[in-house]
Amino acid sequence: MATHEMPLDDKAKRMRELLSSFYSPDPSNSPNSSNTSSKYTSIDDINSISFDPDQYMNILAHKSNLEGLLQKHVQMAAEIKNLDTDLQMLVYENYNKFICATDTIKRMKSNILGMEGNMENLLEKIMSVQSRSDNVNTSLFDKREHIEKLHRTCNLLRKIQFIYDLPDRLVKCIKSEAYADAVRFYTGAMPVFKAYGDSSFQDCKRASEEAIAVIIKNLQEKVFSDSESMQVRAESAVQLKQLNFPVDNLKAKLLEKLEHSLKDVQLIPEEIGNASPSNHEAAICEFVEAIRAFRVIFPDSEEQLVKLARDLVTKHFVITEEYVKTRISGADLLGVLRVIWNDVLLMDKVSGEAALYDHSLEAAKVVIKLYITSTFSYLLQDISDSLLKVVKRDGVEKYSLGVSLDACTKAILQGGKNFLVDVHKILDDNSGILDKLRELIIDWVQEGFQEFLRQLEDPFLLLSGRNSSSSTQNHGFPEEAQDDKALAGLVLVLAQLSSFIEKIAIPKITEESAMSFSGDSVIGYEYGPAFIPREISWKFRSAGEKFLQQYISMKTQRVSLLLKKRFTTPNWVKHKEPREVHMFVDLFLQELEVIGNEVRQILPQGIQKHRRAASTGSTASSISNSLREEKMGRSNTQKARSQLLETHLAKLFKQKVEIFTKVEHTQGSVVTTIVKLCLKSLQEFVRLQTFNRSGLQQLQLDIQFLRTPLREIVEDEAAMDFLLDEVIVAVAERCLDPIPLEPPILDKLIQAKLAKTREQNAISS
Repeated sequence: MATHEMPLDDKAKRMRELLSSFYSPDPSNSPNSSNTSSKYTSIDDINSISFDPDQYMNILAHKSNLEGLLQKHVQMAAEIKNLDTDLQMLVYENYNKFICATDTIKRMKSNILGMEGNMENLLEKIMSVQSRSDNVNTSLFDKREHIEKLHRTCNLLRKIQFIYDLPDRLVKCIKSEAYADAVRFYTGAMPVFKAYGDSSFQDCKRASEEAIAVIIKNLQEKVFSDSESMQVRAESAVQLKQLNFPVDNLKAKLLEKLEHSLKDVQLIPEEIGNASPSNHEAAICEFVEAIRAFRVIFPDSEEQLVKLARDLVTKHFVITEEYVKTRISGADLLGVLRVIWNDVLLMDKVSGEAALYDHSLEAAKVVIKLYITSTFSYLLQDISDSLLKVVKRDGVEKYSLGVSLDACTKAILQGGKNFLVDVHKILDDNSGILDKLRELIIDWVQEGFQEFLRQLEDPFLLLSGRNSSSSTQNHGFPEEAQDDKALAGLVLVLAQLSSFIEKIAIPKITEESAMSFSGDSVIGYEYGPAFIPREISWKFRSAGEKFLQQYISMKTQRVSLLLKKRFTTPNWVKHKEPREVHMFVDLFLQELEVIGNEVRQILPQGIQKHRRAASTGSTASSISNSLREEKMGRSNTQKARSQLLETHLAKLFKQKVEIFTKVEHTQGSVVTTIVKLCLKSLQEFVRLQTFNRSGLQQLQLDIQFLRTPLREIVEDEAAMDFLLDEVIVAVAERCLDPIPLEPPILDKLIQAKLAKTREQNAISS
């Protein structure tokens, strides 16, 4: 009996051994007896064969105290009780099985009792049937042998009759062009002709051979006939081969015919989308059947057939590449690729060695990448065309700046969106070619957007004339675009378009690209993302600022030329007294009005700031007082003049930072900047002239009249007033007798100019 510390597995093994020993009293019969005896060999092993109770008790009494002996007693009593319970359950289970076996044996005994008599009756009936069958066979033996002999004779006569009728049958087949039947009849009679063709059936053989010669000739004609289909040609060649005609010499000609038939299988992409059924599917099926027949006729022509199949697929993709260059939609490309893929599947069944799948996969990569590149190229062309519509011809503007800008923005956003829709149609297709290219197509699309936006700056620079005038003309840009007014408007459109791309187009493309192709990329994770919006945004932010500065420079330069002409033409030392506002003021305001009309079409209005109210009279009086003070404090010495000049220069540079702030993409900011630069140019022109009193008063009148209309168009009135004051101060610095107009006279002349302007406006309206 096991100790209390024995593991559960050892206890289970001991239980199985005890039960086994119950049914096998001989310990040697137990399969685990050797293992048991080898494992439990200690003196206190109660399950061992050599167990000695007295020795076990002596050891137990020697090692344990009274409490330990009582615990051992309780433990052994519990184990004895468990073993008795297990033994009792085992006896009950086996007893139940013994009862079931006894019942089964009783039922089998009752079922077998009547079977012996039935078997004897069956044996008697079988013997009776066999006896009667032997009697029938004996009585019919002679007749059966005679009938079989007659049957063999009938078959022989039928064959002989077939041989005699064969020439007539062949003639009928020739008339009806049933050459397959003729070949079958003749090949069936060949064994008879070989055996008896030189004796009994000599005439039939000769007549049949003459008919077969005609059939061979007709079959050869069919093989080389251009009016017959390739399937008919192949069947004719097979029939010639069945007639033992040497068809190997026809191999080169047949392959040449098969190669010429590729023209009939040529892909016509424009017809794929038509509602009417195309003949392409029938032609490719016929071509496939021809290849299958050639493989049977010419087993050694595998290399040529493989080349033909590859050439056909290659031609399909070459045609598709040309088709893609004509600006097609994704649905059109998808339809063409489906047709090509169906052709590949059909030909792969008869020409698996050609590896058309891999061949078409590589060609499809080229076509799809060309489609993506071509689509973005057409988008670039659309944008360039929309920009070119700004150009004027014969003084007539083809399209306004706003229409051109709207067309460009629509081309970018709507064109990109339509392209993504087309790409999704291609990606959603489950055909074998496109399914393998899904991840590559996604990367190509993202790379295409990146390259498209990178290249978009090149036509911008070209159209703005910033590259070179020669390059502009070489790229077909009209000569009318060289006009400053047209080119300036175009540059303004480019500035706002660049800002639109940076702030709206790139985030929109990034968002839609992320939603469309999230997690689908092959190149992106290994070599970096295919589309990098930050780089492109920085590029167009810089371009927008440069174009806006270019527009401001062009407009400022145009106005500055007008102002320069005004100050270099007259003799200011001999200038007459002012009678009215000079015409150059009207021209200046007209130029500013043109600029305002242009920026209103393109730029947002922005927020007006630095507004302040100032009356004409107060400004005039302040200027007059300033000039009087300067006159009274002026010295005739050079030192006094230099000190006054230094004072005004210091004042100017102190205000410079506040005056010339960063230009924003708004109407007010651009117009204000142009006005500031023009006034600054006006001040510089003044510094190069010498004025008399009348010249000073004339410019005082012109500058004072400009204040009111300029306040209506600029944002920073304080800076504008400061620059106008600086012009007057500069004139006074260069005046020989700086005495300004009295305020009443100044106001009178200004009111007269305003009245004249209202009258002219009324007449023109």
